[in-house]
Amino acid sequence: MAITDTGGDRTAAPAPARTGGPSRRVRFGYASGSLVTGTFTTLPGLLLLPYLTDTLGVGAALAGAVVFLPKAWDVVLNPFVGRASDRTRTRWGSRRPYVLWGGLVMALGFALTFAGPLPGAAGAWFTAAGYLLTATAFAFFQVPYVAMPAELADRVEDRMRLVAGRVAVIGVAALVTGAAAPALVDAGGGGLAGHRYAGAFGAVVVALGAVWVFAGTRTAGGPPRIASDGPTLREQFAAARANPPFMALLRCVVLQSVATGVLLAGAPYFADHVLHDSSGVGPLVAAFVAPNLLTMPLWSRLRGPRGYALASALFVAGCLLFLASPVLPQGAVLVTMVLAGTGHAGQLLFLYAMLPDCIARDTTRTGRRQGGVLSGVFTTAEGLGVAVGPFLYGLVLQLTGYVSSGTGDAAAQSLTARVGILAGFGALPALAAVAAVLLLRAYDRPGRP
Repeated sequence: MAITDTGGDRTAAPAPARTGGPSRRVRFGYASGSLVTGTFTTLPGLLLLPYLTDTLGVGAALAGAVVFLPKAWDVVLNPFVGRASDRTRTRWGSRRPYVLWGGLVMALGFALTFAGPLPGAAGAWFTAAGYLLTATAFAFFQVPYVAMPAELADRVEDRMRLVAGRVAVIGVAALVTGAAAPALVDAGGGGLAGHRYAGAFGAVVVALGAVWVFAGTRTAGGPPRIASDGPTLREQFAAARANPPFMALLRCVVLQSVATGVLLAGAPYFADHVLHDSSGVGPLVAAFVAPNLLTMPLWSRLRGPRGYALASALFVAGCLLFLASPVLPQGAVLVTMVLAGTGHAGQLLFLYAMLPDCIARDTTRTGRRQGGVLSGVFTTAEGLGVAVGPFLYGLVLQLTGYVSSGTGDAAAQSLTARVGILAGFGALPALAAVAAVLLLRAYDRPGRP
């Protein structure tokens, strides 16, 4: 496959007018890419931190750093991937080759991350290398993928339908991998051997999603052609900074992703040490992501920051109720998780729907095709937040005296450590979500482009 750079243009030629929205095949094909993104967020977010602390025996703070650093690398990489996809031309389109090959390399990285050939520090280094490969490949998948709705649909309503399908499939991916991966770890005997099964399973789901989105969007119209050299990367960053709605959205997504990262990283510890049921991770994840599938028609009736604020209120209420979990029956804890998940589904929908709107307005305002760069910056912010979440949670565990284990089973913890597990799981996501809502208020201020 030859990927050629034909340059960019400060003024993009207008795209051919579309007589209708994307076909059902294109909508379904695009949504299938969330099998990749949902698996990448859920499976490492759920298993990687406890794999490091309770199987490889790594200290909680160092384990959090192992989860965080590959995403920090993506901060540098994502914008360059976005610009490259803006300027790429192949017979398969500009975004689709990245989506395919990025996803397939991700699948390999997933398998290596949890391959566990060695225990202890050596195994931790191997895991870190596998996760770095996975995160690098994810940049090449996610950045072009996020840019696609602005080019697949002209109308706000059609872009909302694309994004709603994407969020629903995120729920499917999180439901399947979040429930199946812990079960596969147990079926494989736990420890290193059990995690190999989970890594292989994640690799299969990711590869399937990458191939599916590549094939499903092949009939979609391409983006406008670009005739000559375009703005530099620095100029495009300057354009992003000069776009107040986009910058407000960017700050919001960082904090929202921190909240998601904390919940995923904390779920196994919460199940083990608060609910005293290690098998409860699957039901917790199912309760959290099932609303993605069930509430999309309701959330799709709302729009923008106001809808996001309502969704965030439900999310915060659910997180704060987690603090009462020690005195609640397990069924009530699952209901609380459903409440948080319902809010989270709306949060994702509104954030992802506002991004292509920002891209489309930016193209209209500037005449420049830079959706790849804007989506790259957005993806960087989202990925960074998802990585910061486990890192912060690992710091909370370290500061409250969490004891790591190299046996594959969690060690008994002190009262202080159990308080840290619970407080980090409930209070940190709530605080992050409240701050995200406050920062998003700038999105609708007068003077927005």
